[in-house]
Amino acid sequence: MTSLGKKYVMAVTGLILVGFVIGHMIGNLQMFLHPDWINAYAYKLQNLPYGLLWVVRLVLFAAVVAHIVTALLLVIENRRARPRGYSVDKPIQATFASRTMRYSGVILLAFIVFHILHFTTQHVHPEFRDLYRPLEGVQTMHGAYDLLEATGKNNVHDVYSMVAIGFSPQYWYVSLFYVIAMGLLFLHLSHGISSMFQSIGLRNHTWRVRLDRAALVISIALFIGFASIPVAGLLGILPYQDMVQGAHHMHPAP
Repeated sequence: MTSLGKKYVMAVTGLILVGFVIGHMIGNLQMFLHPDWINAYAYKLQNLPYGLLWVVRLVLFAAVVAHIVTALLLVIENRRARPRGYSVDKPIQATFASRTMRYSGVILLAFIVFHILHFTTQHVHPEFRDLYRPLEGVQTMHGAYDLLEATGKNNVHDVYSMVAIGFSPQYWYVSLFYVIAMGLLFLHLSHGISSMFQSIGLRNHTWRVRLDRAALVISIALFIGFASIPVAGLLGILPYQDMVQGAHHMHPAP
């Protein structure tokens, strides 16, 4: 694959991952609403027809692998082109975010693995698998109630309690890790979003400043959106957190 081809792969996979991150943040912000919102949302996702959830997961997994492998190939290629390095290292135009892309990327990969084990597979806290709650306040939200009605059940996995407990003051170090990881995500995207357009030749001199600003705004919004949840959990100010704070209220599985 040529250097240009690698850059196109980086841009396309980066665009896929940025789109997912934005959608993921919007879904997560439902933690600031009634628990039914995020519980019904999660239930709806888990019951997408035709196995679409696994299609999405496979696309994301392929995008992550392609992004990482291509980034490594580009680093190797750049080192071969400049094996001896510069006698004086003066990154005049390079920003801190651009110079730390490889490091923030590695740490973010470790965070993704932990995040999946924490809230997706619940291997960090197996007891989370036993959290269930009936839909009460917004039963028609996301069409989840219709799906449940067809099965004659009303209990769904209590994602709200899972997240509230996971980010409670008891696990302050987890919340801190999430906030740090979101800071690294901010650094990574503040440079990566803009460079995606440069890789495919769409960032000319006129648009460079605009794209850099847009990347900064998007990165700040993502940092605030994602970090607000563990911070609110750590401070005990999530709405309805008093329902789960202090004890793991397990509901029998439906």
